[in-house]
Amino acid sequence: MILGDNIRRVGLEEANKFPFWRQPIFFLYLMAFAMPIAFSTWSALLNNFVIEAAGFTGVEIGWLHSIREIPGFLAIGVIFLIIFVREQVLGLISLILLGGATALTAQFPEFQGIMILTLLSSIGFHYYETVNQSLQLQWIDKAKAPQMLGWITAVGSFASLLAYGLLVLTWKTLGLSYNFVYMVSGGITVAIALYCFFAFPQFEAPNPQLKTMVLRRRYWLYYALQFMSGARRQIFLVFAAFMMVERFGFEVHEVTSLFLINYVANMIFAPLIGRAIGRYGERNMLTIEYVGLTLVFLAYGGIYYFGWGVVLGAVLYVLNHLFFSMAFALKTYFQKIADPGDIAPTAAVAFTINHIAAVFLPALLGYLWVTSQTGVFVLAAAMAITSLILALMIPRNPEKGNETIFSRFVATPAE
Repeated sequence: MILGDNIRRVGLEEANKFPFWRQPIFFLYLMAFAMPIAFSTWSALLNNFVIEAAGFTGVEIGWLHSIREIPGFLAIGVIFLIIFVREQVLGLISLILLGGATALTAQFPEFQGIMILTLLSSIGFHYYETVNQSLQLQWIDKAKAPQMLGWITAVGSFASLLAYGLLVLTWKTLGLSYNFVYMVSGGITVAIALYCFFAFPQFEAPNPQLKTMVLRRRYWLYYALQFMSGARRQIFLVFAAFMMVERFGFEVHEVTSLFLINYVANMIFAPLIGRAIGRYGERNMLTIEYVGLTLVFLAYGGIYYFGWGVVLGAVLYVLNHLFFSMAFALKTYFQKIADPGDIAPTAAVAFTINHIAAVFLPALLGYLWVTSQTGVFVLAAAMAITSLILALMIPRNPEKGNETIFSRFVATPAE
């Protein structure tokens, strides 16, 4: 018995004739909206909460993020879960776990409690993201994918903007507590996931997905880019916002204001980036991303080495986030080169590869952080340069049989 079989199943062609509010794309919009309500609120409060409630330093925050990334490393487990649970249902269950764990975060304000709830919410987040990426690439036509992914990103940014905006306006004014905000945000995510479960049928993609682990040599460049993306992103996620609190003394509403600016920019630029990917190609857009990130990380290092001020730190944080928003070019690159049945298992494998470095890097860099903050960001710049070199290996028109610029010279094996 597969969980979800008792719900009506509908093919994509039929489903796309439904009213918009019952179509697959609207389901993806709702999921994209629901996830950041819990996750963005958790992220916005995290650094202040752990410092105030549990006295975290760079060492503890490094360990927390390493533990948070373990489920990402184990995302390959999705391949085995979809034998028993439909992807659409698994995505909603994962959202419920994320929302529920977020709601309880402030109930356990000590190191062990924070770590356990972080692990649970992370299982929900990473399994949701794995399934969500798979469903997007299965349900959205290749020709429309860059633009549609841009709009989905914009919807998620709007949800984060809403969460951050309410925090900025009400945190001090209403004297909100960590517990109240976590409970409300997590509860909203759970409610939306439950609505999606009962309001939508099971959408059937035309290509059945393999339910075994898939590792193909011709996907090697995609795997390498995913690995570097995971390693590089951890430095930003763990230490950029932590720097704003530890070095510049940002309070909750100030950190949240930065996030607010980020997501206003994402709402505006994500659809434009999607259009640009469709017009100029994945290689060009990823090149812009990695050059920009190299410069941003070097400037981060300069804040500590030269003592540059808070305004530059805030500007760099926003630019960093904007460059990261170009990363969905990796999704469209893979969609173009993949066998249709490989999308679900490869999404799981890619998430695991993306999190190999994420499991140990935050903890190790937490120890480096207490001795050389500049060194952490110089290492991140080196990772961005490595990513740039890899991105330049993407051909102008990637497709199956033309996965890299070397494909024209070497017969790439099918496996």
